[in-house]
Amino acid sequence: MKFIYLFILLPILLISCNQKKDEKEKVITNEEIRTLPELNPENYNVAFLIMNGTFNTEFTAPFDIFQHTKFRKGIKAMNTFTIANTLEPITTFEGVRILPDYDYTKDELPTIDILVVPSAEHSMDSDLKDIAMINFIKQVDKNALYVTSHCDGVFPLAKAGILDAVASTTFPSDIENYKTMFPHLNIKDNVLFVHDGKYITSAGGAKSFEAALYLCQVLYGEDIAKSLAKGLVIDWDLEQVPHLIVE
Repeated sequence: MKFIYLFILLPILLISCNQKKDEKEKVITNEEIRTLPELNPENYNVAFLIMNGTFNTEFTAPFDIFQHTKFRKGIKAMNTFTIANTLEPITTFEGVRILPDYDYTKDELPTIDILVVPSAEHSMDSDLKDIAMINFIKQVDKNALYVTSHCDGVFPLAKAGILDAVASTTFPSDIENYKTMFPHLNIKDNVLFVHDGKYITSAGGAKSFEAALYLCQVLYGEDIAKSLAKGLVIDWDLEQVPHLIVE
């Protein structure tokens, strides 16, 4: 009798096990679950171009500053969102996983008023061979009000050819490499950021905060910039920050 019960139960158990296995193997993608960010049409649209190996600080510092503009009254605040060449998680150099809001290779993108290009692990080598990304930067540049970079994020901008007629800078220890790779550019050293035309390039690291605050001062004035800085416990005084503004 026991053998009869076993004979009846065995197929049921096998089916149940296979169902659990199928459930474990099913992967839900970001494309299936994502919710597009709410973009206030009255605000500036600020896109952060991220890729595997993006460094945390050059991404999070300007994101923090710009996102906090939503909590200031009487200004044209900023909608902040991320874009990448995928909707799958991007893993930063430090190991943080970020779900991109938009895939610039497939999605219909909102108008981008400000493009932010953080530094990434391969900004000086393999990323420069990413033709789709370089072409995307060129396309956004045509209509963007500002294009900004932090640390080695300037290398893709230079590769796209959009810095040919302006001054720029990068991470201090990468200045020589920058000069070697792009000898025709007007490259500045011993400054934390350079503003020339609609381009703001910064040394990166924690100084990405200063470059982001500077853009806020340009857009909103000194009082708002200081208010944003105070909210992040930063002493903001433009005169104390080594910089170059090309008139």
